Amino acid sequence: MTLITKEDIFYEGGPASGDLIINLMAGITLIGLPFTFGAIVRALWVRYKITSRRISVTGGWLGRDKTQVVYSQISEIRAIPRGLGSYGDMVLVLKDGARLEIRSIPNFRETEAYILEKIEKSPSNKLDKDVQGFSN
Repeated sequence: MTLITKEDIFYEGGPASGDLIINLMAGITLIGLPFTFGAIVRALWVRYKITSRRISVTGGWLGRDKTQVVYSQISEIRAIPRGLGSYGDMVLVLKDGARLEIRSIPNFRETEAYILEKIEKSPSNKLDKDVQGFSN
């Protein structure tokens, strides 16, 4: 018997609009132009979907690349605020050593707390805490 649960959406959308606004203002200077182009590309083609079961990042040229990660694969989250704390960047470190970057995520503190809660509740992480090794 297979039990299928509903997948609830926590966040679905693109990067924070503040990222684009701040980088457009920085584009006035020659030094800020690469950041401006990066923010424009993110605003056009990057989309995030954070659900109760997984995290999906769609991006790349014209939004053709899609990466999905289930919570049981995540071993660590590294987050840093940007835009005066209104949005931030996250790096999800997976158990196999790979990294998934989530840039300019709105309400990143709430998102980080939600992801941490899901990581703690994932079945494989519960097993890891219960298993104890031999001691000498």
